[in-house]
Amino acid sequence: MKIKKIHHVAYRCKDAKETVEWYQKYLNMDFILAIAENEVPSTKEPDPYMHIFLDAGGGNILAFFELPTKPEMGRDPNTPAWTQHLALEVDSMEDLLNTKARLEADGYKVIGPTDHTIFKSIYFFDPSGHRLELAYNTGTPDMHKKLDEVKWDMLNEWAETKRAPQHARWMHDGSFSEA
Repeated sequence: MKIKKIHHVAYRCKDAKETVEWYQKYLNMDFILAIAENEVPSTKEPDPYMHIFLDAGGGNILAFFELPTKPEMGRDPNTPAWTQHLALEVDSMEDLLNTKARLEADGYKVIGPTDHTIFKSIYFFDPSGHRLELAYNTGTPDMHKKLDEVKWDMLNEWAETKRAPQHARWMHDGSFSEA
């Protein structure tokens, strides 16, 4: 068996309607489905929920649950806020910068663009506190080949030392050369 694709990714949200409207406004995602029940189908637990689905492009679905009977959402206090995030690809640097401008105009803090050499990205939080990244690919076939050649060496070194291997330092230090 081989996985065909991700059917959907689901997160919790604070407010389903606000979430749909926010993702439509800032990320141009279409609202494609809502499911609501008073009982969880898999566990039969009596717990009302609203489950919303958004079209994230390319057959990818982003879903959210609003759970009004549960305690307020929180974060894992042992995981830094920058770690867990959803990265979404955009078609152009113009799209990246225009989205940044729209978010900032409405008071959202945006970090970036950050240059990762193989892509440039911006980072921000949605109204429920989920960190999002928009990425515009800038990598060349040669860059991807170099990264592919060292991925196992990097992983194996990390597994032994728990220190960052230096095989792909060029991604963030500006030293990449096509030569």
